[in-house]
Amino acid sequence: MVMKVRDNPIETIQSTVEKNFVSSTGIRGSKSEELTEKADLYTINDRIPRTYKILTSLAAGAIAGAVAKTTIAPLDRTKINFQISSDKRYSFRGAIRFLVRSFKNDGFLSLWRGNSATMARVVPFAAIQYAAHEQWKHLLNPSNARNLPPLKRYIAGSLAGVTASSLTYPLDMARARMAVTNKCQYNSLFEVFLKIYRTEGLFTMYRGFTPTITGVIPYAGTSFFTYETLKKWHFEYTHETEPTHLQKLCFGALAGLFGQSASYPLDIVRRRMQTAGVTGTAHIYTSIWVTLVYVVKNEGIRKGLYKGLSMNWIKGPIAVGVSFTVFEFIQRQLRKFEVFHTEPSPSPRENS
Repeated sequence: MVMKVRDNPIETIQSTVEKNFVSSTGIRGSKSEELTEKADLYTINDRIPRTYKILTSLAAGAIAGAVAKTTIAPLDRTKINFQISSDKRYSFRGAIRFLVRSFKNDGFLSLWRGNSATMARVVPFAAIQYAAHEQWKHLLNPSNARNLPPLKRYIAGSLAGVTASSLTYPLDMARARMAVTNKCQYNSLFEVFLKIYRTEGLFTMYRGFTPTITGVIPYAGTSFFTYETLKKWHFEYTHETEPTHLQKLCFGALAGLFGQSASYPLDIVRRRMQTAGVTGTAHIYTSIWVTLVYVVKNEGIRKGLYKGLSMNWIKGPIAVGVSFTVFEFIQRQLRKFEVFHTEPSPSPRENS
């Protein structure tokens, strides 16, 4: 007589869960713990209602922007110092001399001069940009596909940059003014706004706004497009839902490199127009076209429109890589808190 041995009910349930997970996500693994972790990471956004997605993206973006900009603040100040001057020719040795001179004359913390204004701009800018990017992706993806097509990927990034820049531009103007002046001229962010309003008028707050928006379209579009595309290729090649932190850092660095290169001449124009009031060149830099022509005629293309680009190739990849990595880490940690969770609604694919 042959006795039929019943299957272990725990193993049966576990096997069923793993099979369902593999069939729905395409992710395979040998350990149930790894599968569970991957399932949590893959489905975590389905548990977050839209309002909480915005809040967690705002918080994560603010932290990411602050960490990234503080990391490269001395390099940023050095770049701006060369960008706004038509007399100073940029060189790596000259950049080092500027950093050393600032340290000797004004102390170590002078290398972060203007960083408070930077934080006042970057924190809301990064928060709005990341939150806007997620919402633009949602609006451009009615079918709830895993990845947007290439053109929509680029458009979502560009719209996110335009949204953030439009809402935070006066803070960018104030940051640029503080970065190129002595402490005796502007003691605080409030004083920058007050002096600009009294001596140059309210509309000066948006001087250089047009080149900023014109430049942020290729910058933000290229940055987000590159980062999202690299993540997509990583998934297709490895079938892992998430890259490692080091891989994200590298993806973000490449995104920053391409984004900075695509928009750098307009960054030069923006800085010249923003600081014209304190450098005595307001009568020269009156519009985008006039500024472009003046820079090319007097300084050339490579030494004028691309002055300081090599510095950006150092600081840009560092800043963008750190920003993307910190953002995704903080966002994921926040969204693991059950206070933000609801039952996931069925996707359009399930309803069809």
